[in-house]
Amino acid sequence: MPPTPTPNSSTPPLSDLPTAFSPSTCIRRGLCPVTSLRAQGPEILESHSLYYEVHGKGGAAARENVQEGGRERTKVVFVMGLNSSSFSWGPQVRWFGGERSAEGSSGGAGTEEGEEEEEYEALVFDNRGVGNSGYPRGPYTTSGMAEDVICLLDYLGWKEDRQLNIVGLSLGGMIAQELAYRIPQRISSLMLAVTTPGGYLWNNFPPVMRMRVVTHTRTRTCRYPHPQPVRWKGLSCLTKLTFTPDPVEKVPTVMDMLFPLAWLEQKVEGDPRGRTNRQVQSEAFLHRVAITKPQRLPGNISQMAAALTHHLPPSRLARIAELIPKIIILTGDDDHLVRPSGSRRIYAAMCRGTVWQGGAGGRYVPIGEAEEEGEGEGEGKGRKVELVEWEGTGHGIHVQKAVEFNRLVERCVREGRRRVREERERECQACLQRGQSHNHA
Repeated sequence: MPPTPTPNSSTPPLSDLPTAFSPSTCIRRGLCPVTSLRAQGPEILESHSLYYEVHGKGGAAARENVQEGGRERTKVVFVMGLNSSSFSWGPQVRWFGGERSAEGSSGGAGTEEGEEEEEYEALVFDNRGVGNSGYPRGPYTTSGMAEDVICLLDYLGWKEDRQLNIVGLSLGGMIAQELAYRIPQRISSLMLAVTTPGGYLWNNFPPVMRMRVVTHTRTRTCRYPHPQPVRWKGLSCLTKLTFTPDPVEKVPTVMDMLFPLAWLEQKVEGDPRGRTNRQVQSEAFLHRVAITKPQRLPGNISQMAAALTHHLPPSRLARIAELIPKIIILTGDDDHLVRPSGSRRIYAAMCRGTVWQGGAGGRYVPIGEAEEEGEGEGEGKGRKVELVEWEGTGHGIHVQKAVEFNRLVERCVREGRRRVREERERECQACLQRGQSHNHA
């Protein structure tokens, strides 16, 4: 059992911390005492805990079943992005926590032939500087935030080889890259969504979008005059949100920042009230905000600093690709916060890594050149590393295309597990061959 946090005046009881998720799927929740588990700086400046929740079908009873010798559940770790709490993972917690609807259900898509239906434990948590977690001294770095996650995983006892399936979104994807570089042997699959490997400071700023303007003169029509007006939508939205305390006033800015306009104005299929996506997501946002502790300005600025200074060089990305069995990189084409080119840069760097091909008489080849069979939908489908790009999709990709996102996570998990099994079979064959060689000698 993990240690119990030492109570202090700044640690509220769980009864004072409301949750956005169903109690029926909650296996456990609490505060991981990062400071007491990992040596840090002066207590008054560095003391913090991470708020977390673990969800799965059957809730706490499922945990007791596992402890009594039941089948171990597949563990999925969701790492949220900039200045957002764990409550933003609603569609994923419902799906992997066992509350998926009949319409959205994968119908056993998370299983292979001959296997039992997949059951999951989904871990969500508040990064430092947001939600119910603490506010250590800033500015933050993605490497420091990754160390927080490792501390939480150790605290939960999730330490086994190839036990983890990591899903990182936006800033969470940057943290997931650092996490994957630090503990690759514990990870079975990795999904990086709407994120970037970073680089120079200006490369990490939200993209500049040029507006397409049509002008008319007596002699001609010029559809894209030069210079074209520049639209700093992502950056202007982030700035406005930082200094807008009223949640109701934030709603239009948040919606326009996260989702494409065309999608926001569409009616939600099957909604009995005939609402648009904008109305549904606005209500969901206000509900989350109502039960979430307001983020303090130091946390906001410190998380932004982590996003702006993140950089994982190509050599490290290639190493991650070599050591983790399955990786999917996901992006949309209408993202106002993170350039889609960031996902392509991650993919290109990872494809420079090598993978063994050809069985006992094989050789190492670049991942981008390896020929493999398997299911897939993106560039390099079915391969060890895939790039998936969705059209008409914004930064809030896990909400806008929730069912597709969840099924892609399931496929990533499934292919990671298959590759782990094949990897272990190769190791066993190699051991047998070495033993036979020794006996003949």
